[in-house]
Amino acid sequence: MFTKALSGFIIPNSFFIPVMKHHAIQKSTFKYLIDLSAKNNRDWFNANKEKYLEAHQNMISFVDDLIFEMNKHDVLENDSGKKSLYRIYNDVRFSKNKAPYNPRFAFGFQRASKLRRGGYYCNIKPGNSFLACGFFSPNPADLKRIREDIAVNYHDWHKILKLKSIKENLGTLTGDTVATAPRGFQTDHPAIELLRHKQFIFRHQFTDKEVLSDNFVAEVNRIFKSVRPYFDYMSEVLTTNANGESIV
Repeated sequence: MFTKALSGFIIPNSFFIPVMKHHAIQKSTFKYLIDLSAKNNRDWFNANKEKYLEAHQNMISFVDDLIFEMNKHDVLENDSGKKSLYRIYNDVRFSKNKAPYNPRFAFGFQRASKLRRGGYYCNIKPGNSFLACGFFSPNPADLKRIREDIAVNYHDWHKILKLKSIKENLGTLTGDTVATAPRGFQTDHPAIELLRHKQFIFRHQFTDKEVLSDNFVAEVNRIFKSVRPYFDYMSEVLTTNANGESIV
C-alpha cells in the first residue's frame, strides 16, 4: 500500500512511524487512593491488595513512559518506574501520624552524573497532585556556593527566574528560608530574599481532570523540561568555584 505525500511523491505506508501512545493514570487508581484515605488500616489494605497492585502497576507504566520522554532532552539516573516510585507505607515509628499508609503515589528523578544538577518530584493524590523540581536539600557546601553566586550574580538570577517558560509553567521560586540573613551576608543586600533560601524549589499544581487526561505524561514532561535553563545555570555554578574553575 502507498500513500500520496503532500509534495506529490509516493511514499510507502510502512515508512510512517506511529506515535507512541502513553499510559494514562486511570480513574480506578484515583478511586483506590480515595478509598485508602478513608479506610487507612491494614485489614482493609490486605483485603484489597489486588486493587493496590493494579493501581501500582498503572503508576509504574506511567512513570516508565515519562522516563522515556524525559531522556529525550535530559539524562536521568532512573532506569525504571518501579524503582522511581516511593513506598506507600508510612514509617510510623517517630511520627504523630500513625496511619500505616500514605494515600498517594509519588516518584522522584535524579539527573545523571555530577555535571547535571537538580531533581524532579511528582505527587499524585486526588485533590493535591503537583510536581516540584529544583534543589530540595542542598548540602552545606552546595548551599554556600549557591549563595556566593547569588551575592555576585543576582542580576543573572533575576533574568532566569523571569524567563517566560519558567514564569508560565512554574511560577516563582519557593522553599524554606532563614528568618533574617544567612551568616556572612548583610540584611540590606539587594538579593537578600534569594540569599535567605535554604531550598530552591519550583512547583506546579494539577487539577484531578488534568491528572486523568490522556496527555498527562506529555504535560508533566513539558513542564519539567521548562526548568532546564535554571538547571543548566545551577549545574555550572555547582561544578565550578568562584573563579569559574572546574571542581568536578
